Amino acid sequence: MNEINKENWQPSASIENLRKRAAIIAKIRNFFNTRNYLEVETPIMARFGISDPYLANIKARFRNQSYCLQTSPEYHMKRLLAAGSGAIYQLARVFRDDELGRWHNPEFTMLEWYQPGINHHQLIDEVDRLLQEVLVSAPLIKKTYQQAFLEICDFDPITASVDLLKQIVDSYGLGNVLPDTEEDRDQYLFLLMSHVIEPGLSKESSPVAIYNFPISQAALAQVNNGFAERFEIYYCGVELANGFHELTDPSLQRVRFEQDNAIRKAQGFEQCSIDEYLIEALEQGIPPCSGVALGLERLLALALNEPSISKVLAFDFIRA
Repeated sequence: MNEINKENWQPSASIENLRKRAAIIAKIRNFFNTRNYLEVETPIMARFGISDPYLANIKARFRNQSYCLQTSPEYHMKRLLAAGSGAIYQLARVFRDDELGRWHNPEFTMLEWYQPGINHHQLIDEVDRLLQEVLVSAPLIKKTYQQAFLEICDFDPITASVDLLKQIVDSYGLGNVLPDTEEDRDQYLFLLMSHVIEPGLSKESSPVAIYNFPISQAALAQVNNGFAERFEIYYCGVELANGFHELTDPSLQRVRFEQDNAIRKAQGFEQCSIDEYLIEALEQGIPPCSGVALGLERLLALALNEPSISKVLAFDFIRA
């Protein structure tokens, strides 16, 4: 067991910030309740984990069986949509075996919501209204993924070859981050997004929505006109939200899960069982919808002008 520092008994957030946190959460609930969303709660511990090769579940055990602490309430919420819930939202406690730092904690709160009958652009507009209410921010700016790279890095991410991407990564002093043998274009694009594009977006005074992602980064989004119908929202250089015009085809969903596991296998990661409950829900029929997940503590830290999410968590990981 790690050595305990007894001085860490105190909360990481001030009591005043916890009062402000509660007030903002009440405002968020009012935002959704007045728009006729149903607030729901779904399991934190479940049989199936996330297949995304760039995320990892924290495991739990019950009666000698291994379960996954959920990285997002998405799969369960989609099962509710298939059951006829209509528009739903949740303030879910989620867990990720991921980074630990200024904007990362293994346990945090995810604000996630789904609205049937709208596309991702309409959902971006709703996120914008929420951010204006909570952050008192200026109206959101929209940029395509391609536009963001052209403006900040001066190259087209859709057509760039691996060789060109290697040169660009080297030019930003990031050449040692990935192995010389890396041939996956997305690995270079992810690196440039986190180390160059995100800081570049911090120069904007308004939140920025990036949309029209490469098909290879579709995740759980629909694909149309050569692009993935997903978006990410940034403010002050911080990624706040990730949203999708949701994939509703069960056959394509199974293929996406299998593709994720193929990537996991190639990278030497543990493969994940396909969530057959979600597949069955999609088979029964999920309405056309869009959904988004937003990191609540990041939103709170920005709203309260704090330098890290630990200042809005009652107890961060160090004090847990």
